[in-house]
Amino acid sequence: MSYNLTVARGVDVDPRTLDWRLRQERALVPFDLDAAGLPLNPIAPDLPSGRGQLRHWGEAVAADAVVIATTVPSGRHVLLVERGDGHGWAVPGGMLDDGETPLQAAVRELEEETGLRLSSEGFRTGPGRYVPDPRAARHAWMVTVPNVCIMFAGDDGDLPEVEGRDDARRAAWLRANDYAQLCDSLQAYDGHVFAAHIDLLRDLLD
Repeated sequence: MSYNLTVARGVDVDPRTLDWRLRQERALVPFDLDAAGLPLNPIAPDLPSGRGQLRHWGEAVAADAVVIATTVPSGRHVLLVERGDGHGWAVPGGMLDDGETPLQAAVRELEEETGLRLSSEGFRTGPGRYVPDPRAARHAWMVTVPNVCIMFAGDDGDLPEVEGRDDARRAAWLRANDYAQLCDSLQAYDGHVFAAHIDLLRDLLD
């Protein structure tokens, strides 16, 4: 399946001209249409009308790379990037390019945003899930496909070097034996977890 078929981007796109029945069939998260025939946010239908700060209508699919490394003696670390838009720290990820699978997109975005190159064979792809993106609205929302890589890095000093690239200001390995410790680790960067990834990271870390 081409996930990009569910993306309706563009300032001049009239959402009423799009085949929403087809898009409903191909959606990763089922959604309804409102009385005007527009796609209705399946989790937050009471958000303000329109597409908010997003550049598409309806569901758009992104892919995330969740890389968790275990070290001695600190335990688990998770790789996060500081978003360039000021919305906080997130797992590396982004929109799929034409013809890409979620796994291919996650591996590509990981390298583009952190410089870390990992084989796709080390990832496990999970099901698509709605994410509470702060930019969403009643007629536009985000769905992500998480791709998880769990690795053993050895000693704390053996964590692979990373740096913020592309649209990421910074990249860092953060201690995260549970979600609460991850939040504590971010205090050193005066940061917070990107709202869209809170539930995702809680589910994986706790």
